[in-house]
Amino acid sequence: MRSRLAVFALLLAAGSACAADPADSAPAVPDTQWAASFAAFDQADRLHAPAPGGILFIGSSSIRLWNDLETRFKDLPVLKRGFGGSRMIDCARHLTRLVVPYQPRIVLVYAGDNDLAEGRSPGQILDSFNVFVEGVRHALPDTRIAYISIKPSPARYSLIPQARATNALIKAYTQSVPNADYIDVFTPMLTSEGMPRAELFRDDALHLNDAGYALWTSVIASHVR
Repeated sequence: MRSRLAVFALLLAAGSACAADPADSAPAVPDTQWAASFAAFDQADRLHAPAPGGILFIGSSSIRLWNDLETRFKDLPVLKRGFGGSRMIDCARHLTRLVVPYQPRIVLVYAGDNDLAEGRSPGQILDSFNVFVEGVRHALPDTRIAYISIKPSPARYSLIPQARATNALIKAYTQSVPNADYIDVFTPMLTSEGMPRAELFRDDALHLNDAGYALWTSVIASHVR
């Protein structure tokens, strides 16, 4: 896979108002979409600056809505920075405010779900993840990167083949680069017949309920010790 540090540098310099990555069909999203989330992060950091070397979770609403994330991993220095509606490329574009200031030991990212819903391909999501990884490597070479697989939501059942393909591409990619990890939450969220387990989701059939987050905790725990 070709190096994309130059692309990352352009994204970083222009911020979220920059043009889309030439190999990426996702349009740039203005900061205003997440202004409230970013302001809340800044306020929380002013009140209590997180110590470096922690465990950072970033990504879309599956992270943002995980209300008891810190207590589920109560013996670990966990920090949550989820911003709803975000895509994989958005995580790369906002790397300097979502990841770099915290200097985490591990950064776990959940993104790609919304990319598929917008019609982006598994290959494009992999491209965006590659930008993210190279950006983290450039700024924080010792930080471990873990990708939480796209979940099989009943509301997005038609996208499950694309989710499988994306997960397979990113798993292979993480196995090809150092200090990277793939966390499979997709498989245990399926029934023995290969259907999404509806009992793990809220009424919208898209976001996780307490049982879904309990399953995620059990799967993720071994990856953050």
